[in-house]
Amino acid sequence: MKILVPALLFLASLLGPLSSVQAKGEGAAATAKAKAAKKARLSNAEQRHRALAAHPAALRSSAVLILDPKTSKVLYQKNADAVMPIASLTKLMTALVVLEARQDMKEMLTVGSADIDRLKYSSSRLQVGTKLPRSTMLHLALMSSENRAASALGRHYPGGRRAFVAKMNAKAKALGMRNTRYVEPTGLSSANVSTPEDLAKLVVAAEKQPLIRRYSTDRRFTIRQGRQQTVYRNSNRLTASPSWKIRLQKTGYISEAGRCMVLHAAVKGRATVMIFLDSQGTLSRVADANRVRAWLTAFNPWRRQ
Repeated sequence: MKILVPALLFLASLLGPLSSVQAKGEGAAATAKAKAAKKARLSNAEQRHRALAAHPAALRSSAVLILDPKTSKVLYQKNADAVMPIASLTKLMTALVVLEARQDMKEMLTVGSADIDRLKYSSSRLQVGTKLPRSTMLHLALMSSENRAASALGRHYPGGRRAFVAKMNAKAKALGMRNTRYVEPTGLSSANVSTPEDLAKLVVAAEKQPLIRRYSTDRRFTIRQGRQQTVYRNSNRLTASPSWKIRLQKTGYISEAGRCMVLHAAVKGRATVMIFLDSQGTLSRVADANRVRAWLTAFNPWRRQ
C-alpha cells in the first residue's frame, strides 16, 4: 500500500497537465468552430444582402423572362408578352433553319453585294467576294453577330432569301411562337419582332443543336480573307467569365430594340433560360444577367415550385 499511494500520486501529476492540454485543445477547436460558423452566417447574410440589392425588380431591361426549361416554370417575368424588335437575336432562328435544312456545311458561300447592310449601313469586316464554308458563316453569325454572314446564309438557301424567311416564320409557328415575325435573317430590320415568352421557346429548341451551342459560346475565331487573317471575338463578354457556365448565348442591338441578350446557362447546377430585351445602357444587359444569377443563387426559387 505504501508503494501504491506514491505511484497513484505520480500518475495523477502526469494526467493533470495532459488533461489541461486536452481541455485547451478542445476549447480552441470550439472557438475556431464558432468563428467559422459566425463567418458563414456573415457570408450568408452578405450574400442575401447583395441578392436583395440585385432583385429582378432592379433590372434595367424593359422585358425579361427567367425560365426553368426542365419544368417550364417561370421563375421571374417582366412584360414577358410584350412584342418588341429583337435585333440579332434573329440569328438563332437563322441558324436553326440552316441546320434543320441539312445543307452541306462544307459548301463554299460567297459574300456578295446583296449582303451589304442597306438598312442601318453598319460596318462589316467580311469583304465582298470572300468565300467561306457554310459552317464558318454560321460560326461568325452566332459568335460575333456578323450580319453579312447571316445574310449569305439566307441567300444560299434553296429558293433564296424569300424562301428562307418563309421557313423562319414557319418554324416559329411550329415552336408555338405566336407573337413572332421575321422579315430578314440578320436582325437589322426592326420589323423582326418577338416576345420574351416566344424567345424562350426558341432558346430551348436551339440549345438542342450542338453546333449552335458550340459556335455561340466560342470565344475567338480566325478566318483568312485573301492574304490577311481576320480575328473575330464573341460579342458576349460573359462567355469569357469563369463564374458563368453558358451553354448557349446570343446578343443583339439596333436602336429600336436596345441591348438584347438571351442565355441558356447553369445556375446552382440548374439549367436556366434568361431573356433580356431593350436593356438601357451599354453594359446593362450583362449587369442584369449578373443580378438575376445572384438572386437565383441566394433565394433558390426552384424550391417554391
